[in-house]
Amino acid sequence: MPSNPPVDFQALAQGARGQTNADYPYAIKATDLMKNFVFATLDADASLIAEVTGTQGHTQRRLRIPPVPSSGTYVLGSTGGALSWIETEACE
Repeated sequence: MPSNPPVDFQALAQGARGQTNADYPYAIKATDLMKNFVFATLDADASLIAEVTGTQGHTQRRLRIPPVPSSGTYVLGSTGGALSWIETEACE
């Protein structure tokens, strides 16, 4: 699954500089920002999302997944209505 946002602002800025020989500031379209924000929005059940303090004190949303086991073969599943790692036989 690609993780690249729909609008590459670095490429837009470099393209604008090449056409006009202008330097920053480069105008950013609100619609382009919204495309990237919508793309980055986590779409999951609200009970699986935790709001934490991120970089520079901004609110960050984090998907609540149990810690991955350090060894063995597991699948992420639901046990009793809660996400958990379920041990499986090793696949060869």
